[in-house]
Amino acid sequence: MGIRIMTVMERSDFRTEFVRSPGALRDHPALVLNADYRPLSYYPLSLWSWQEAIKAAWLDRVDIVAEYDHWVRSPSTEIRIPSVIVLKDYVQPQKRVAFTRFNLFLRDEFRCQYCGTKGDLTFDHVVPRAAGGITSWENVVAACSPCNLRKGSKSLRRAGMSLRKPPRAPASDELRNTGRKFPPNHLHESWLDFLYWDAELEA
Repeated sequence: MGIRIMTVMERSDFRTEFVRSPGALRDHPALVLNADYRPLSYYPLSLWSWQEAIKAAWLDRVDIVAEYDHWVRSPSTEIRIPSVIVLKDYVQPQKRVAFTRFNLFLRDEFRCQYCGTKGDLTFDHVVPRAAGGITSWENVVAACSPCNLRKGSKSLRRAGMSLRKPPRAPASDELRNTGRKFPPNHLHESWLDFLYWDAELEA
């Protein structure tokens, strides 16, 4: 469509504002809500680029419920950039949670399950593979490098270590709710009515 972007307040400064800063074209993501007005995911937060959001709106696949104070323009059309969009067709959340490194760390809230520290995580087999332990939700936990090295191929008892909580396969709703504990650094004000983070509300 040959779309260009410009601010409401500074349309006359379009070339100065954006042409000299190509990175600005990557800004203004749209929060994507399912047809029930809940985010498709919290972590990572379900976001589309403004280009994807406008294309979906143009194809009548989403409803726009909030907008930025910025516009895109083609030779024949001017559209305000969506900041929150809602899918017209409900997407059924997957009931089965894939056993991946990311989902494992999310289940364990990005903390070592032995000492509780964050960062520099790997994963550890609670029952060592050398002792017949398998790679499964029930036998693998997030672990920091020092704890992983300390435990090695020993059992928890031999290593003198204990788990913060027993590992198990998470339900999809449980994992989605865990993701709510990790809001991104940037939250546009138009998103806040549709997000429910685990934060204390002001009286």
